[in-house]
Amino acid sequence: MSESEKKQRRQRRSFRPEFKAGAVKRVLEQGKSVAAVARDLDLTETALRKWVEQAKADKGQGKPGALTSEERVELSGLRKTLDFLPPAEK
Repeated sequence: MSESEKKQRRQRRSFRPEFKAGAVKRVLEQGKSVAAVARDLDLTETALRKWVEQAKADKGQGKPGALTSEERVELSGLRKTLDFLPPAEK
């Protein structure tokens, strides 16, 4: 494999929430491995693993400090609001 082939990245794709939920269900409810599901659906293991971790957080079963999807949306909105505020005077 040449150096250029190693560095080629897969084009970024977007997926519908229903597709993500189905992939996550295969891992969490059907007990399949992340690697097997990712291979079956032509996904990267990293992307699927992130979806699974987010689904666990949304159910209250995530790692300590993990944000739910709702909290992520709220945080994003707060950050956008901060961008519009004038800088504090020193």
